[in-house]
Amino acid sequence: MIQYISKPFKYFFKLESASGLVLLFAAVIALFISNSSLGESYFKVLESYFTLGTKDFGLKLSVLHWINDVLMAIFFFLVSLEIKREFVKGELSNPKQAMLPIIGAVGGMVVPAAIYILINIDDSTRLNGWAIPSATDIAFSLGVLSLLGKRVPISLKVFLTALAIIDDLGAIIIIAFFYSGNIQTTYLVLMAVAMFLLIILNKLNVRSFIPYLIVGIFLWEFTHQSGIHATIAGVLVALTIPHDTKKEKNSLLLKLEHTISPYVAFGIMPIFAFANAGVSLEGLTFATLLNPVPLGIVCGLFFGKQIGVFLFSYLSIYFKFADKPNNSNWMSLYAVSILTGIGFTMSLFVGNLAFANNLEFSDGVKIGVLAGSLLSTLCGYFLLLFASKK
Repeated sequence: MIQYISKPFKYFFKLESASGLVLLFAAVIALFISNSSLGESYFKVLESYFTLGTKDFGLKLSVLHWINDVLMAIFFFLVSLEIKREFVKGELSNPKQAMLPIIGAVGGMVVPAAIYILINIDDSTRLNGWAIPSATDIAFSLGVLSLLGKRVPISLKVFLTALAIIDDLGAIIIIAFFYSGNIQTTYLVLMAVAMFLLIILNKLNVRSFIPYLIVGIFLWEFTHQSGIHATIAGVLVALTIPHDTKKEKNSLLLKLEHTISPYVAFGIMPIFAFANAGVSLEGLTFATLLNPVPLGIVCGLFFGKQIGVFLFSYLSIYFKFADKPNNSNWMSLYAVSILTGIGFTMSLFVGNLAFANNLEFSDGVKIGVLAGSLLSTLCGYFLLLFASKK
């Protein structure tokens, strides 16, 4: 399927696989603290408000919203840079190479959503969470693959990475169209003006990031006030960053990607995991998982992801729309399909948006995401380990 791997792609894989272990550590610490004597303080700090600027001219958000709205905008900025680079000149620029992860990603979004909807179809409020099991955590899934080292063909690592990147693109589209609030026309116009300025900077081939950053800050505020989720601002800014495919040393996109990646991988994402994975397990029983929301998420992540990704991938290979990854067998491809069920940070993020006005479902979302991701991690890892020995 894939004949070569670009340097940025190799760099991305190494970074993401290492950060997956950091994410795991952050989540475990969050679970430990939230179920200890420090639990009350943990949640109190997240709910406390912090103001940047003055009282009359500043931004006041809770600590949790600073993380989920501001820091995650930087995360989506980076993800969008990666997506743009891969489509312009990377693993996804060749239609034949891109077809398998694209088709697999579609299956990995459609089937989990359908399973969640079937389980929660009797309640319109619970149906808001339909997109939660459709997400894949790149860092965590690649972190699991990294534990197996060279026993996993590089083509499968590339397949999983490309699929997760496309998955993130799907998440961005879902957030923009399905999880935005009441739209404010005035701020939409201001967003359009800011985008126009960014496009001009791109057309003038401005190679300094400062002008993009200044306009981007205003774009974030306009997006935040418009009713569209603020993280979309990061996506829009990234799309206007110029990428010189002929002289990559001069590419602002690559410079930004390499500069920001370590801070996102080992700073922003662990902070997000620590802030969002904490859930009180007091009184938790197996029956809790049978409640519609967590059950829909667990089934969507564990069953829906593996069925959707593998079935769609198998059919695309069978009908010769795409090629099977080099040096892989069907069992190893199925094992990687299971690993796409590790939704973790991305599923938690979508869950926060889905039930922003229905906090009674918050714990159920966290329990469902953690349980579904854990099942996918264990089953995917051991099946891949078994497949690599054959």
